Amino acid sequence: MPERKTAGDITVLLSRWRKGSPEAEEQLMTMVQAELRKLAAGYLRRERGGHTLQPTAIVNEAYIRLMPQRGVEWANRAHFFGIAAKMMRRVLVDHARRRRAAKREGFAGDPITLSNVADPAGGENVDVLALNEALAELATLDERQAEIVELRFFGGLKIDEVAEAIGVSPATVKRELTTATVWLRHKMRGR
Repeated sequence: MPERKTAGDITVLLSRWRKGSPEAEEQLMTMVQAELRKLAAGYLRRERGGHTLQPTAIVNEAYIRLMPQRGVEWANRAHFFGIAAKMMRRVLVDHARRRRAAKREGFAGDPITLSNVADPAGGENVDVLALNEALAELATLDERQAEIVELRFFGGLKIDEVAEAIGVSPATVKRELTTATVWLRHKMRGR
């Protein structure tokens, strides 16, 4: 995570970007690109060898998907990284779906997995599609818990940053995260 002193700079740049400043957009992307790439690399760290998706590709695709978000009322750095996490998750899921479809058509590549998402399945690697389906189901039961998982593990936010982003106490985030992780482990094992 970038130093805390840049959080205010990011918030200011987000506000200027929302108002249409191309300079602010360029400065913002330069400032957050390394952190987004680090998050994406974390997603892929324990992937099986030979996967075709690289951290830079995830960040670039997420950036393309973030561009239409210009009019969003960005609250702060945590809000931005929360939206970026959703975009990166969608990139991973879309990629996994394309790979699965290619397999059905005869391609025998490795499945896309995500291993560093707090181990919700209790195993070494987590299938991105199965995790996405489980998170979608969790969201129907408890939207806040699903959002906390997404911000914490896909967004890479710390407990206090998640609490700030969704407007609850850090103790609530910890409690909800524990409950959500147990639920996800149970769901993932059943798949």
